[in-house]
Amino acid sequence: MKNIFYPLAASLIFLSSAWVVVNSTDYTLKEGHVIQFKSKDPTGVFKTMKGSIKFDESDLENSKFDLSFEVSSISTGNGMMNKKAQTAEWFDASKYAQIKYVSSKIEKSGEGFNVIGKLTIKGVTKDKTVPLKVSKSGSDLTFSGSFIVNRMDFKVGKTSDAVPNNMNINYSIPVSKK
Repeated sequence: MKNIFYPLAASLIFLSSAWVVVNSTDYTLKEGHVIQFKSKDPTGVFKTMKGSIKFDESDLENSKFDLSFEVSSISTGNGMMNKKAQTAEWFDASKYAQIKYVSSKIEKSGEGFNVIGKLTIKGVTKDKTVPLKVSKSGSDLTFSGSFIVNRMDFKVGKTSDAVPNNMNINYSIPVSKK
């Protein structure tokens, strides 16, 4: 009887632990991401992004976004405007080289998700909820969405009639499993 009991008990412990442990999947950022800002003027993109993403829609508690965008990679289509965007008045790239977003919570919302986290621009950190859509292609995913950032909340530039305070942000981030 002992010969049957120990292997059976070990098998049951192993199987029960397999049902309890759920790990979010680590993803690697792929080329082709788009981080675009739009207004009547200016409009452009940030070309360089780094970071890590863990995501599993069945394990949102352990899912996480930790992303940064190089201010020096800004591209508006106008070289002089790109340089001006990096000055102390605007993004102050010499002092604040990156824009960062780090999630603290991800929630299901209708057909997609809400990513709740902290957005840091020019040394100012604010709570920001970002809507997230997930598209699948095999084991690859693309995260996308749109949201608004009020640049005055982050002391980027000065209030003017030429540049609106609210910037529309559109993003598409393709990833593959590590």
